[in-house]
This record gives sequence, structure tokens and C-alpha cells, in this order.
Amino acid sequence: MSVKNKIHEGYLYYLTLTVVDWVDVFTRPVYRHIILDSLKFCQEKKGLELYAWCLMSNHLHLIASAKEGFHLSDILRDFKKFTSRSIVEAIQQEHESRREWMLHRFRFPANVHSKVTNHKFWQDGNEAKEIHSNEFLQQKIEYIHQNPVWAELVQEPAHYLYSSALDYTGSKGLLKILPVE
Repeated sequence: MSVKNKIHEGYLYYLTLTVVDWVDVFTRPVYRHIILDSLKFCQEKKGLELYAWCLMSNHLHLIASAKEGFHLSDILRDFKKFTSRSIVEAIQQEHESRREWMLHRFRFPANVHSKVTNHKFWQDGNEAKEIHSNEFLQQKIEYIHQNPVWAELVQEPAHYLYSSALDYTGSKGLLKILPVE
């Protein structure tokens, strides 16, 4: 992880995890559910605390922190490693019309990274930005929830199933979050 993306303990972070080459993987429910299940696992077992999130077709936005005794950088490392492996396996097993093209896109960067074997699914880094003010926090929550609207997937943020926007309307979304006032 580079210095500009250094994650310090005890802070809330705005994070963006992006698929290599911005490949639109999360257009299929099977791959979206791998992400959801992994986030739930990280919440239950690894100390992940989510305040806002949105899964788009090729990236994931989070506002997150780690519970005391856990490290957000470790959680993200394990999440990316597990989901990378699981999604590549699912692509290989599913009836996926884009299988060969996607696997090629994920194999190519793996060939140039000595730490990666077979496939590289996530881009390096998490675009981690420490949240130091309520104004910045509110701005990022708004940005996250407006993403599907700007992509013309829905007219209202709360209509998008794969985000925490619904939680901010008083209803319950797909993941447990700690809403910010």
C-alpha cells in the first residue's frame, strides 16, 4: 500500500475498490452476492464497521472503519484476496458469456506483478481518504448514494438495491450499517 493510501487506526475512511481495467463484473447477481456475503463476513468476524456503501458495476465504495482490536488495512487485504479468488472461480464455473474475455483481462496484469499468481481482480490500493470532518463525511455519503443515479440506473438513490441509501431513509438495506446523523 502506498503512503498516500496509508490507513491509520481509529479513523473512518472513504474507500474505493476498483476492478482491474474497470471490467463490469458486478452486472451479474452471482458476483454481487459474493461481495455482499464477504462484507457480511467481515462485519461479523473481522471487525468491519460500515457507515455507507455502494456496489457499482466495476467498483465498490465504502465508508468504513474497524472495531477496536481490528485493523482496517488487514480487513481490506483479506476481503480483496478472498473476493478475488471467489469471483474468478465463479466466472470459471458459471455460464458466463464473457468468461474468456474477463479471465484474459485478469490474467494479463497478473503476469506483470510478481506477487500475483494466475489472476489479478482488484486494482492496487483502496483510494483511502481519512474522514476528518462531518462536512466531508456527508459529502462522501451523498456521493456514494448518488452514484447509481448519475449512472442512470435509478431515479432515486433509495431505489438502488446494492447500496446503503435505503438505510438512510429509515428502511433496512442488504447490509447492516451504522448510520451517520
